[in-house]
Amino acid sequence: MGIRNLDREVIQRLDSKTLDARFTTEIQEGLNCSPFESEAVLGVVKEVYFPFLTAEATEPSPGKITLIAVAADEPAGKPVALCNKQTICLTLHRGKIDDLVFHAQGPAAFRQARLLDLCQQALSQGALLTAEDLAYRVFFVTPRTISRDLKVVRQAHPDVLIPMRSTLHDLGPVLTHRTQIIRLALQGKTTSQICQIMHHSPEAVANYLSTFARCAQLAGKKMQVGQIAFLLRRGPSLIRAYLEVLAECKRDRNMAYHLDELLRIGSCGGEKKIARGRSTHE
Repeated sequence: MGIRNLDREVIQRLDSKTLDARFTTEIQEGLNCSPFESEAVLGVVKEVYFPFLTAEATEPSPGKITLIAVAADEPAGKPVALCNKQTICLTLHRGKIDDLVFHAQGPAAFRQARLLDLCQQALSQGALLTAEDLAYRVFFVTPRTISRDLKVVRQAHPDVLIPMRSTLHDLGPVLTHRTQIIRLALQGKTTSQICQIMHHSPEAVANYLSTFARCAQLAGKKMQVGQIAFLLRRGPSLIRAYLEVLAECKRDRNMAYHLDELLRIGSCGGEKKIARGRSTHE
């Protein structure tokens, strides 16, 4: 009789209560697929549909949290009470990978593994987190604990910017961070390559590209900076930075080609939304 591995049983129970587990079970039972085949189908669905479904979801998926944060365009020194705010949705818990980290290394390792990605997710949605946000709204610990965690993360990734309100003293780093991702895409880099270069999640990269594509579409309709900023709920400085990138595309054939591809994909998604909207109102 074998010896039970209690740690493995805990991870298996947690892993069985995820959306991935529900999907693969439905595929196996409904289509009589093997576990290997169901995992392959899940992988294809994630690769093809997830970049488009994330922004259209009517409710957050398991592991996500919603909170209010200060808009990224607000300058340092301005009282938080007077700053514009953004409602953002963050992926706090990613499923099995975080269960393994938490169970094997403890809550501190889990926080440190998620801090960088959470801050980048917030920035991709037009906001900057503070240590207080992370302490009181995300991890439910003290700001001092978050400060210790941030020190560990910075030591592990000395060359990576952690986008927080306390570390970005002006708008320059924020705009550079966003436009760099856009330029990488317009140079022909894949989402996976951009994620590796910029240490971003695929969802965050997709969010940046989606906002840029909508900005390009509105600029093509001769809208002014203020109008585009209002419609996209982004700051005028970011819109001006994106328009500068669009101007570069007119001088670079390679960037222009990838811009056309990005707009083509974006317009397909837009047509689907319009079609659904019409069916709802007719």
